[in-house]
Amino acid sequence: MAAFSLPLSSPPSFTTLCSSLHYACTTKLNTRKQLTTKKRHTTIIVKASEKKQETDQDTQAFNPFGFVTDNPSSKSAIQLPESPAEDGNVGQMLYRIEDKGKEYGSYIKSGKFRWFVRETGSPESRRGTIVFLHGAPTQSYSYRVVMSEISNVGFRCLAPDWIGFGFSDKPQPGYGFNYTEKEFHEELDKLLDVLGVKSPFFLVVQGFLVGSFGLTWALNNPSRILKLVILNSPLTASSPIPGLFQKLRIPLFGEFTCQNAVMAERFIEAGSAYVLKVEKADVYRLPYLSSGGPGFALLEAARKVDFQKTATQIASGFSSGSWDKPILLAWGVSDKYLPQSVAEEFQKGNPSMIKLKLIEGAGHMPQEDWPEKVVEALRMFLL
Repeated sequence: MAAFSLPLSSPPSFTTLCSSLHYACTTKLNTRKQLTTKKRHTTIIVKASEKKQETDQDTQAFNPFGFVTDNPSSKSAIQLPESPAEDGNVGQMLYRIEDKGKEYGSYIKSGKFRWFVRETGSPESRRGTIVFLHGAPTQSYSYRVVMSEISNVGFRCLAPDWIGFGFSDKPQPGYGFNYTEKEFHEELDKLLDVLGVKSPFFLVVQGFLVGSFGLTWALNNPSRILKLVILNSPLTASSPIPGLFQKLRIPLFGEFTCQNAVMAERFIEAGSAYVLKVEKADVYRLPYLSSGGPGFALLEAARKVDFQKTATQIASGFSSGSWDKPILLAWGVSDKYLPQSVAEEFQKGNPSMIKLKLIEGAGHMPQEDWPEKVVEALRMFLL
């Protein structure tokens, strides 16, 4: 504390004493503040120096767009300039990829909605019709190679994008479509009529959520199915639910998650041992990049479905005594979402009708990972 003195000739007044004490205290506080500031300034300089050394050692500086570019397939697809705001990345990317991924496809009006449907072969194909149904959060693009190859042996192949997915219409929830299982079934019935699909036909299904709805549709329409092919899908009550769908069901966090433009490609890569090529990732990304509609459609459907109840229904519905049509269970053994034990448990429920074919090297989407092996399995089963 700074020294101070009072004149001895007369006793100090109360006011004078208070003023002197205030001066002394203020002086001490200012001195302490200066020392603290100096110390803090020195610490900041040291930390800044350390940070600079770390940055020099690590050439990859912090990237605020990392949630996009950390993904292997999108890292080379999305080239961010030094000043992203000056370049218009999303617009340029949309221009570059907007016409990709529509192989064999066209738009079909069915009821109130416009579906995007891929088709190979012809209605007069001698071996009949195969309908391919995809899962969430992907699209019918995953079947393009399989469709092309299998139609060469005499099948008509049809693969629609479910309402809310891919290139099909994405109505706002509450305005004519609420993304419930019943509504998906009803709209699929209408589409099959418009496409002139004659019963019975062959059905191929893969994936979560809308893929499961494809299987429950089959359970409701057994007379329309000649043979059923199931690729990796949740088939038992023990089937794990991927983190994506769990996140979508969390209030507010789900709204954020569903608007991630690279969600679909990340989901595919996370379920497989492979990284998508850029041209493929572009197509899976395009719907989510073009608008918020696909994300909100997925969000609504994920919150409406009871995953465990649906899987339990599938397990019991295709069990012995309930289902009597041949089933091929073509399973990618490298699936990181659904273990092989799910397929084996499902087969045990109806061993006389279910044939299990393991596809080595394929992950959650065998039709994307190893389409040649899927084609081979289909030919052996359907011909």
